[in-house]
Amino acid sequence: MTDNATELASRRTRGLDRAFEILEFLRTRRQPMRPNEIATAIGAPRSSVYELTNLLLRHGMLDYQGGDGRLFLGRRLYFLGMAYADQFDLMREAEAVLTHLSEETRETAQLCLLDGDKYTVAMMREGVRPFRISSNVGELVPIPWTASGRLLIAHMSDAEIRAFIPPEDFVLPNGSRLDEAAFIAEVRQAAIDGYFTFNSAVETFTHCFAVPVRQADGINVATLCLVTPKEDGLRNHAAYLDKLMSAARELSERVGFEAGARRRPTA
Repeated sequence: MTDNATELASRRTRGLDRAFEILEFLRTRRQPMRPNEIATAIGAPRSSVYELTNLLLRHGMLDYQGGDGRLFLGRRLYFLGMAYADQFDLMREAEAVLTHLSEETRETAQLCLLDGDKYTVAMMREGVRPFRISSNVGELVPIPWTASGRLLIAHMSDAEIRAFIPPEDFVLPNGSRLDEAAFIAEVRQAAIDGYFTFNSAVETFTHCFAVPVRQADGINVATLCLVTPKEDGLRNHAAYLDKLMSAARELSERVGFEAGARRRPTA
């Protein structure tokens, strides 16, 4: 490959990286923004951001929203997401399981995943209560703040966990700092128990239940969760946990997990 061709390929790669950065930034910011605001926020040259946002607009990956030249994720991304969900067994299978859980318990049921070094709710069925007590789908939350986080990183070694979670994510919403060793001890105990429940570190009036969904190799690929008012969650703790564990076993089997699958050691 000639020097010119190599440089052209390198520029295209950088352009793709920047385009994905723009899309990811808008996803996490969750509001329309002008191209110059995006450029400032991600530390990119305005000229390249304008060029890339125009390209993304032409392909339907961005749309104008909110007036004043503001941009947000485009409708074509919705159709791409739907195509992904149709082919991703976990998402397709989880829909019926969440609906059944929510109807049976009358509580909010969620499917939760890791997104990079954060936790996110990937799918949710709200309960019948008159007030919302659950996270927004797609919102990124520090792993140590969540019940699911203890289970989603259970396959990692202690050193891997410390390297994976940003140090600032151990600072809880109330400003106190969660001891890393204590957190890792909870991760190990959750792996033994096969579940983790606690009074939410984010919303003080809720109790959270999380049970792992395991893929074929035994690693926890997701969690099924119930988010309940604290008093109801504690009063119905055993019944809710039993229903959640049964649903998680069923979902794990649907996506290929077999009881007795060998797990990677975490020592």
